[in-house]
Amino acid sequence: MAADDTADGTSDDTSDDTTADTTDDNAGSLAEATPEQQLAAIAGVGAALDGAGVDHWLFGGWGVDFWVGRVTRPHHDVDLAVRRDDRPAMHRALLQERWQHTPFEDEVVGTRYRRGRVLLELTFVLDDGGRVLIPFEPEAAVWSEQALGDARRTLDGVTARVPALEIMLRDKSHPRTDDADDAAKDRADYEALSRVDGGTT
Repeated sequence: MAADDTADGTSDDTSDDTTADTTDDNAGSLAEATPEQQLAAIAGVGAALDGAGVDHWLFGGWGVDFWVGRVTRPHHDVDLAVRRDDRPAMHRALLQERWQHTPFEDEVVGTRYRRGRVLLELTFVLDDGGRVLIPFEPEAAVWSEQALGDARRTLDGVTARVPALEIMLRDKSHPRTDDADDAAKDRADYEALSRVDGGTT
């Protein structure tokens, strides 16, 4: 972790008292980390979760960059997928690394932590006979018809597990429609992934 990152909290329970302001404005103000700070966080979180036996996958914009092999654009946060059943072990590992829990109002499908200026967003997933589900209520949604896999990619000396390239391509092939800026990011991400060996042109 970056040496200038600080936060308090060492509780072993997910209902700990190390909870920061959860407003959207506050979350946005925390997400001004540099790429170097975010990369250091990816390395540190990966080591902590590996040490706790928690499988995890880096996806979103940073997942794209690890597949591409370079930083393609600024990122608001770091996105990780973890199995929902691993949440208690994940939480303990992050608190031990001085990440502060900044939960969403509705935590059915994920949660959020911060350390210094780095924002970490986690999405919970379920295994379903080879498929990967996101546990929306009242009905889970299919993220992928195949397992996320065990691909590992390295960027600037940091290695992370990422979803299979075909999963990343499929996700980015359908740009979001609720925000023009997000749609533009999705299109740029898809173009970048399409140039990766094994991608679709």
